[in-house]
Amino acid sequence: MPCVILASFVFRHSSFVILTMTVSRFRTILYLVAAIVALAGLADATYLSVQAFTGETLSCGGSPDCFRVLGSSYSKVGGIPVALLGAVAYFSVFAFATFAAFGYARARIVLLPVIGAMFLATLWFLYVQAFVLHAYCRYCLFSAAITFLLAGLVIAVPSPQQE
Repeated sequence: MPCVILASFVFRHSSFVILTMTVSRFRTILYLVAAIVALAGLADATYLSVQAFTGETLSCGGSPDCFRVLGSSYSKVGGIPVALLGAVAYFSVFAFATFAAFGYARARIVLLPVIGAMFLATLWFLYVQAFVLHAYCRYCLFSAAITFLLAGLVIAVPSPQQE
């Protein structure tokens, strides 16, 4: 059963033209969008990782909050920058979403728990910024927005039973 998406109302001889898209094509598009969004997160996390390893100054717009967050004890886990873990997670999402877009069922199965773990980690780090450090990092907030968007995209993907 095709999933009907009302893309536009075009009047042609007093009737509406309705564009239809199959569920599998819609699923493929959502996975590809997730892969592209993951690349934005990968760029953000890679930038922060390079900063963590080189000690270069970030362009935080002069905000001391950014430096307070990125210099805190919460910015590393076992000596590993959280940004590096984020880069690995975003690359994983990119890879799994790309494979899922091309129909690999196992990639779909792995993608949801990976994004779920990222979502929970994001909630934790938002809590730390808001209630422990009382400071916000714009790069961290961008990463949080990307993770929330990825979670929404994966939740919106129709299940294989809906075809």
